[in-house]
Order: sequence, then C-alpha cells, then structure tokens
Amino acid sequence: MGVAPARYRAADGARLMALAFFPKPIAELPWRMLIPVIGIAAFSLLVLYSAAGGDLRYARPQGIRFVIFFGLAILLSRIRPETLKQAAFPAYVILLGLLMVVEALGFVGGGAQRWVALGPLNLQPSELMKPVIVLACAHFYAMLPAREIRGWSALWPPAVLIGIPAGLVLVQPDLGTASMIVLGGLTIMFLAGVPLRIFALGVGFLAVALPIAFSFLHDYQQQRILIFMNPESDPLRTGYHITQSKIAIGSGGITGVGFLHGTQSHLDYLPEGHTDFVFATMAEEWGLLGGLFLIFAFALVLRWGMRVAMDSRDRFSRLVAGGLTTTIFFYVAINLMMVMGLAPVVGIPLPLFSYGGSAMMTVMISLGILMAIERQNRRDMRRG
Repeated sequence: MGVAPARYRAADGARLMALAFFPKPIAELPWRMLIPVIGIAAFSLLVLYSAAGGDLRYARPQGIRFVIFFGLAILLSRIRPETLKQAAFPAYVILLGLLMVVEALGFVGGGAQRWVALGPLNLQPSELMKPVIVLACAHFYAMLPAREIRGWSALWPPAVLIGIPAGLVLVQPDLGTASMIVLGGLTIMFLAGVPLRIFALGVGFLAVALPIAFSFLHDYQQQRILIFMNPESDPLRTGYHITQSKIAIGSGGITGVGFLHGTQSHLDYLPEGHTDFVFATMAEEWGLLGGLFLIFAFALVLRWGMRVAMDSRDRFSRLVAGGLTTTIFFYVAINLMMVMGLAPVVGIPLPLFSYGGSAMMTVMISLGILMAIERQNRRDMRRG
C-alpha cells in the first residue's frame, strides 16, 4: 500500500480532530479552501453595504445567494467524478440548445439578449457553459488515445466544441463571456498536451483575423477595446469608467479613506461600483491592505485548486481540476486588470465579490466539482 503525501496525512489528522466536534460530512469538507471563500464573501457584504450608502439592498440578496450556492457546492461535492464525466456531453448539448433558445426567445437586459425565462427563474445559459465547456473538453481528451494528441483529430473536435457556444454568446452580444468560454477550452487543450506550435499558429491566425473580427463587433465593444490604451483621450465618455476607477483605487492609498467614507461610489462618480468595478469601490475605502487581503484569499483558493489537479490520478479529473481552477483565475485576473486599466472593459465581474448571482453560481459550481475531485483523491490515496 502506498504512503499518502504529508499534507494528506496532516489533513486527515485535522479531520480526525474535527470529527470529535462536528458531524462527519462537515468535518471532511476542505476548510483550507472554504474559509478563504467565506472570507471573500463576507468582505463583499461589507463593501456592498457601503456601496449602497449604508443600505442592505445589495448586501442582503448577495448574502442569500451565497448561502444558496454554497449549499449547491456542498451537494456537488458528493458526486463522483465518473458521474460528472458521463454527464459532460449531455450537459453541453442541453446548454447549447438553451443558447439557441436565447437567440430565438430570450429577453434583453442591459442591452444584450442573454437570458431565457424558465417560469420564475431567469437563466443565463452562457454562464453555465463556462464550467461545462471544461468538462466536455476534458472528457474528449480523456477518451483520446495518447498517440493521437499531436494529430488533427486532437484539434478539430474541441475547436468545434468551443467555437459553437462562443459564437452564439458573441452575437448576444457578450464579449466577456465568449472570451471566458474560449479561454476555458484552450486551457484544457494546453493541459492535455496539444503541441505549443499549434498555439503559435493560432496566435498567428488570430493576428491576421483580428481586424476582420474587430469589424463585426458592436460600436460600444470597439470603443472599449480602443479606449483602454488611452482612456484620458475621452475621459468624460468612453474612458469614463476606467478613469474613475483609477481615481478611486489611487485615492485609497495604503489603508483607505475608511468604511462608509468613499466618495467615488457614494457620489456616483464610479459607474457599476457594486458590480464590475466593485474592486475600485473596495480599494478606495480599504486601500492597498484591503486589496492585498482579497488577492491573498483568492491565491489560497487557486493554490488549493491546483493541488487538487496535481493529486488527481485519472486524466479527466486532472484536466477538469486544472481547467476549473484556471477559469476562476481568469475571472479574477481579467477583472483586476480591467478596473486598473490594463485590459478593455469586457464586463467580467470579480467572482464572489461583485454583486450578482451569475458569476457566483459559476464559481461555486466549479468549487463544488473541485471538492468532488478532492474527495476522490483522498479515497485513492488511502487505497494506495
């Protein structure tokens, strides 16, 4: 029988101690990850309370959503990875159908047609496609013989799997979500071992096709891409979001101006200060220290996710864990770059922190799947 790694032996010891005080299902949860997640969500409630001017209109529904999706993640953690593998393609087909329904029957919100009404529930299928594209591509590469990974048969099926939903989302229009779907799929291709020269060719093709693709974007999307290079060229119109965000972050300094004392959000200088630009709202009141706390908490979650991937013994679980962890990283990195003016404003929220349920649902589903894989890893380690 094999010997489990030291961190698993230590974790098992901690779980044995926890079992003395808590029921087994609670004690066995990966609290190394869940405590930072709860910390991020709790900090979010403080920031949203302040962003509403000392009102609970953002914080209350955000807290309720977190409790609901936290429970969903715990339920997902009880599912075996093999079951998730079998459900990957059916889930992909269902969501693809829903994306087509969105095009035909979906309703418009915020200038985009992204939602479909299912009774009392307004569902955004494109959000669910982010984790599902990871599952589907991972299932494909788990089935693919290793000798074919460098051949054409390793490229065109995932390209189709990624391209169809990304195209449907792009015409909604939703450039940010379409980009996340593509990045999630490409991450799986990279982790599966697709040769780097293929990615180099893809970059070359993208450089050639970019001007053509740019011409098909909506006017406001084109302006977002152009203005981020020099937002000061039009600070009162297309560059307004980025300019005000930089002002808010810079005015916070090291320790911030104080809880409930931010001016950029309270005086409505900062647009979307509770959603896409919530990090700027936080940075003004909590300063660099608040930002470092948030980044450190996310880093702990991402570190845990990558360890789950490295400890996975089967190909599917390893790819899924790596892909979902990277998806969460893309959420965080793109949003932070966006609010600092280092990337175009593409409407990607800060997960677990921005007001709204779509990104929170995606991330908590991803964490639930990661917990399911971690449970399987622990079982495998004990068996040797």
